[in-house]
Amino acid sequence: MSSNTGRHGHQQRSRRAGWSLAMLPVLFAAPYATANATDITLPPVSIGAGLRTSFTSTSTDDPAAQDANDFNLDSARLYINGAVMKDVKFMLNTEYTNTGAGDKKVDIIDAVARFEFSDQFNIWAGRFLPPSDRANLYGPYYASNWAVYSDGVQDGYPFKTTGRDDGVAYWGQFDKLKVSIGAFDSASTTGKSDVIGAARVQLDLWDPEPGYYLNGTYYGDKDLLAFGLAGQTTSTDTAWSGDFLMEKKLGGAGVVGLESEYTFYNGLGGYDGNYGKSKGWYVLADYLFPQQIGIGKFQLLGKYAHADFESGATSTDVDYAQKTTEVDLNYIIKTFNARMSLFYKDTSYDAVQYDFSQIGLGLQVQI
Repeated sequence: MSSNTGRHGHQQRSRRAGWSLAMLPVLFAAPYATANATDITLPPVSIGAGLRTSFTSTSTDDPAAQDANDFNLDSARLYINGAVMKDVKFMLNTEYTNTGAGDKKVDIIDAVARFEFSDQFNIWAGRFLPPSDRANLYGPYYASNWAVYSDGVQDGYPFKTTGRDDGVAYWGQFDKLKVSIGAFDSASTTGKSDVIGAARVQLDLWDPEPGYYLNGTYYGDKDLLAFGLAGQTTSTDTAWSGDFLMEKKLGGAGVVGLESEYTFYNGLGGYDGNYGKSKGWYVLADYLFPQQIGIGKFQLLGKYAHADFESGATSTDVDYAQKTTEVDLNYIIKTFNARMSLFYKDTSYDAVQYDFSQIGLGLQVQI
């Protein structure tokens, strides 16, 4: 409409001079807008969805609780991505969650204005995953094991929804070095009128990992040797973590992987709100068999984690340790878009909480 009006005004020179002068901005803007519209073809808006559902049998040592057998809709997500212009993009992701305690809801987990000018200079603003440990940056859909975020170690940073917080961050990719730094809301996560500063640096010695979000595995699409260091801080509290991921293709002999992390939460984050400090580590190893069996390949995975909880809120809150062992037999049909997991997880405590174990079958699909 503007370009048509502009051309019409340019042709009718016999009209009043004031009318012609008023149209000058339109005359100059119209060809520019037309050129931009024809020269730049934006990608279409993409819409996707994800689903994680499982059957779990839980056995507990708690005398006041009963063993349970449950079918669960663990997660259901909608993904929307689009470009406003070449360097300005938008991402919106939602998730339905069922906590198992009657709390069923749909959250906006990502709502991000993405200013992506180059590999080295990107600004994200809105709600998204802050700079943190690798486990937070890959999420449950891109983790290698099924029972993520239950070991007292990984992804213990404060968050508003599923690891996310509201804020702004810079990130850049310098070949095999990735850095990110940002400021995020604290009132909605810690209850304090403060700002959380967050930063991460990652070095990939073998294949690089482009983009801000990460994977817990690449199922042999990359050879990885990656080291990451992340931290978050307020005026009084801190949290930091170091993570490691190695994944190597063995020619025709499959893919082997090794993942590990150490975390320390000092007044910021952690798994148990009654304790001011916690620290821990885990190690995870997996092996993807090379043989195609049916429509997929089998992967064997084992994980062990140890976490210590200290500085209880009262004198009756004694320090305690949590130990978590997980064994998975995964059937990888189409990487993260279709896979199944037969899993066993044993969680034990030396005080405060009761031991329990779980065995289950999980299914994940994405489009």
